[in-house]
Amino acid sequence: MAEFSAKILVPYEVPSSNEVDWDLEEAIIQLPKDTDISGKCWRNESELHLSWLDKSYTLKLFFSKEGLDSTKQGRSWKMSKIQFIYDPSEPTNFKSGARPGKQTASRNHLSLMVTPVGMSYECEAPQRISLTSTDHQKKVILFLSEVHLQPFDIQSDFVYSEEYKCPTDQRKQLEETLPLILGLTLGVAILIIIAIYHIHHKMTANQVQIPRDRSLYKHMG
Repeated sequence: MAEFSAKILVPYEVPSSNEVDWDLEEAIIQLPKDTDISGKCWRNESELHLSWLDKSYTLKLFFSKEGLDSTKQGRSWKMSKIQFIYDPSEPTNFKSGARPGKQTASRNHLSLMVTPVGMSYECEAPQRISLTSTDHQKKVILFLSEVHLQPFDIQSDFVYSEEYKCPTDQRKQLEETLPLILGLTLGVAILIIIAIYHIHHKMTANQVQIPRDRSLYKHMG
């Protein structure tokens, strides 16, 4: 199961105005809602394939489990590989004159979204992933945000397992809650101090006050 937003920045070349050189442009490709979704699932590996615009674009995400099969304790899953196949001659995102032919941007041997087995991965913060394209080794940038993923051990249809939040979201949550905790702690401390003051004031008010000025003492006859 997967929910996320994706944006892909793809550098490409178009003929220069002098018709001799090439100018570098950048296409901004958004993952549309009407995406064709497919995938493959095995015991310790799975793949998610997303295609759109008649397969002019295909984004493939690969996941794998780590650790021993004998026990779930200490095991985790991760995103291990990314492939993005694109066609610069597709006119929706690329200017005319771009070099024709499909290109593949990829990144292997990844350890992204490492999550304990049996849990889903959740991250609202954007994540920037650099891919290398077969188009003259250009750098393609994949941005993922509002991610909720679970490639393994789905117990019930359309129901994610307990969420494992990414470190960025954990820090953000701590930054949001820490001032509240400190404020509450300070408020409780002030209330305790006020309560102690009132109790002390009440106890000392009930005691016999011994005058400090000796002239106030009565002479004993």
